[in-house]
Amino acid sequence: MKEVLIVLGSPNSAEGKLGDVAVDRLNYCLKIFDLHKNLVLCTGGFGEHFNTADQPHAHYAIDYLMNRGIDKEYFMDIALSSNSVEDAVKAKQVLLNSDSNCPVKVITSDFHIERVKLIFDHILTGFSKEYLGVTHQMPIEEKQKRIEHEKKAINEIRKNGIYF
Repeated sequence: MKEVLIVLGSPNSAEGKLGDVAVDRLNYCLKIFDLHKNLVLCTGGFGEHFNTADQPHAHYAIDYLMNRGIDKEYFMDIALSSNSVEDAVKAKQVLLNSDSNCPVKVITSDFHIERVKLIFDHILTGFSKEYLGVTHQMPIEEKQKRIEHEKKAINEIRKNGIYF
């Protein structure tokens, strides 16, 4: 049974150019990918806040990985999601449709990992999970804004629960 690397989406341009956060996550996937042990599941569809291009974000992510050596046969169906909760819900659908209860490694950003754990632990019950938080080089102010956004989102989840 292969382990699935789930790479969470992040913004790209209206032309489909991947942003730095997305590229960092994908490069981490490339770094740990083992063709004997792994399959890859990319998340990301469309959304005003992260992808207004012609193709789903996951399409650009898969192209990036394939152009760097991962063959098409190692990719699972994409999870056409528009937010972190949908990442988990749609990824679970892909995993269940593949008739596999394989272990997963969720690749996201260091500042996003706490919220991802809350969400994926709630939705991907019955799956063995590991969470990998990629560190990004970005201005302190930008990272602080992202951390503050995550704190607010986590507080909302703790207050209101997860809706899907």
